[in-house]
Amino acid sequence: MAHESKTGSVAHVPAELEYPACPLCQSDRRGFPFRLPAPYGVARCTACGGYYLYPRLIESAMQSIYRESSYYAGGESGYGNTSYRAQESALRATFKRFLQNLAKRRLTGGDLLEVGCGYGYLLDLARPFFSNRTGTDFSAEAAAIARATDAEVFVGGVEQLPPGAKFDCVLATQVIEHIYDPLPFVKQLVSHTKPGGHIVLATPDIGGGLRKVLGSRWPSFKSPEHVIYYDFNTLGLLLRQAGLDDVRRIPYPHAFPFSLIGSKFGLTLPSSFGHLKIWVPATCVAAYGRVPNE
Repeated sequence: MAHESKTGSVAHVPAELEYPACPLCQSDRRGFPFRLPAPYGVARCTACGGYYLYPRLIESAMQSIYRESSYYAGGESGYGNTSYRAQESALRATFKRFLQNLAKRRLTGGDLLEVGCGYGYLLDLARPFFSNRTGTDFSAEAAAIARATDAEVFVGGVEQLPPGAKFDCVLATQVIEHIYDPLPFVKQLVSHTKPGGHIVLATPDIGGGLRKVLGSRWPSFKSPEHVIYYDFNTLGLLLRQAGLDDVRRIPYPHAFPFSLIGSKFGLTLPSSFGHLKIWVPATCVAAYGRVPNE
């Protein structure tokens, strides 16, 4: 699954669109605070305050794009303007700091599941933090690369996990914004989390300073891939609706390749800048909740 180092949009002529109710509360009451390139817009639910893509590509069409071997290669037809591998250094820096923040809150140790693990950069860095590491990804190519970290990686979604498999910590970073029906998804994560274990979600922050500065030019609107846009209030609401308690915010600082930042300003930088990265504040929000003891 994609991470928010993605900045381009999937080049796809929408053949099959749908016009959903609010994915968070099912209300049909909405306004349209942001217009995106046709045919998409951003709706805001007047009942719960959630933001979502309207209309949106049907889920089966979107998932077929995630399964394409070219998805992580970059460019107009997939992951973004810069390939996933080209962003490895920045992603690893992001994941390293995130894992350290998890450890400070005693959310590490035991068995880890990462949903949407991509090439396994986080799984690799998680070796010192967890006894066992498992991942899932819709891309068979990405899953094969991630297995090189000695983690067990399944192709597909959470439903591909062995029945009864349970973990101490379940991570989904830059995934929930892709999920069409988020409450059943998080409840599915709960079913694979041990009592007293934690579920951690990280996603672009529509309430953050970067979105407020950029308005409709915010890269994380990213249609048609991102179908729901969260802030801490709606992310926390989702976790509580799924039955989690002790819901809290956790810092998720994000690094981006310098070349990627330059591309947003129309600059083409030499390859020698490829190793440089910039920490961009107010881009992402992360929250976690505890699965109640039985």
